[in-house]
Amino acid sequence: MSPCTESIATVDLAITSRRSVRAFLPTPIPRRTVEDILEVASRAPSGTNIQPWKVYVLGGEAKAGLSRKILDAYNDPACLAQHTDEVSSHPTEWVSPYIDRRRKVGWDMYNLLDIAKGDSAQMHAQRGRNYDFFGAPVGLMFTIDRIMPRASWLDYGMFLQSVMVAARARGLHTCPQGAFLKFHRIVMEHIAAPAGETLVCGMSMGYEDVAAPVNALVSERAPVAEFAKFIEVPGQSR
Repeated sequence: MSPCTESIATVDLAITSRRSVRAFLPTPIPRRTVEDILEVASRAPSGTNIQPWKVYVLGGEAKAGLSRKILDAYNDPACLAQHTDEVSSHPTEWVSPYIDRRRKVGWDMYNLLDIAKGDSAQMHAQRGRNYDFFGAPVGLMFTIDRIMPRASWLDYGMFLQSVMVAARARGLHTCPQGAFLKFHRIVMEHIAAPAGETLVCGMSMGYEDVAAPVNALVSERAPVAEFAKFIEVPGQSR
């Protein structure tokens, strides 16, 4: 295998093996490893090199304390009703094929967990696992200055993908989590973020618990022919 082919295979594997893992081992991750991942990810592109990302890395009691605060609110219906997303992670109107994909991945996950349709208690408990970072030893909170435009959020998405791919290159897995947006007030106070920042998402990071049934979930992807249109591009299709 030529060096070029090896490089292609390595990069492709880091991207294609990335999954949203929802059960982690408690195995610690050295701070230096997280720093290396963030340093690599910082090479993500951003318009005029503004680099709009800000990251808060939580471990130990800092992470556990945030989990307790959010779960206390999540499990109290009266308190839960007082929390709403500042930035919605979902469209205002669901249409096909997006709603179909969302439903399928949701039910695929619940089937792996043996959670029956309509079992609201078990669904509530599983959603609550988000706030325990699915047992991961490292939790990350990503924020952005409120003044930044929509284009900066596009830049941020490329940074987040770079974080997840760099983690895979080191044998780690991640789960990006919009679930934290509902509790943005709790999160931002806990991490002492300035008032000018807003929460983008959270993320769990650690080693996958391969024995956990939920981690057998591999979400489907549409084929290239379904989402790409080639205009005057020579050559045969695959």
